Amino acid sequence: MDKFRNKVVVITGGNSGIGYATAKEFKAQGGTVVITGKREAALDEAAKELDVKGKLADQSNLQDIDDLVIDIKGSLGKVDVLFINAGVAFFAPIEHTSEEQFNTMTNVNFKGSFFMLQKFIPILNDGASVIFLTSGNTALNMENSSVYSASKSAIAHLAKIAAKELASRKIRVNTVNPGPTETEMQGKFGMDEATLQGMKNMIISQVPLAKMGVPEDVAKMVVYLADNNVSSFITGAEFFIDGGMGL
Repeated sequence: MDKFRNKVVVITGGNSGIGYATAKEFKAQGGTVVITGKREAALDEAAKELDVKGKLADQSNLQDIDDLVIDIKGSLGKVDVLFINAGVAFFAPIEHTSEEQFNTMTNVNFKGSFFMLQKFIPILNDGASVIFLTSGNTALNMENSSVYSASKSAIAHLAKIAAKELASRKIRVNTVNPGPTETEMQGKFGMDEATLQGMKNMIISQVPLAKMGVPEDVAKMVVYLADNNVSSFITGAEFFIDGGMGL
């Protein structure tokens, strides 16, 4: 399929997990895809596997974002789809959350998402689609997730305001809010295998569909929201892909 033929798609944090799966889906549908990441070796490997362009950029670094925009404008011109996907998570009680953890999550998740959108606006085509990755946690009050949930909730509100501000240019802005999803990020929580498996079992017990999602579930929703042929009347909306966990 060539639904995105001659369309430029930019995906932040595209070297693994949901970003990788989404890049693969857009590529399969004919898109010219650019993925970003801050781990050079992982980014290079992913770009090669996917046969897409890879750009080294840390979403929390404004100079990196500026350089990325200049690079893409110079090489590809305008952007048709911007998927702001990069994010980080640490889980700890409020009492034991460090300043470093707080700063990392807010800088990447909220500050980075805000300025990624801001700096890309001038090179978005009229009629472009912007999709933010937030989290199913925006609908929950889960212990040990205060900063993570707050940073993702901030993105959700940002997206709604952006949808109104950019509507005159027919640019649609939506969010995809995944619930528990099997990704590489789970291995970065600092837990041993037994503890991680116990956490997964506990989470699954709270999901009505009794399973965790996979990155491809989210990727298909992102592609749907990016396709003006099927979602042209959708903006400012949140889409929960969580197996019913938010219920």
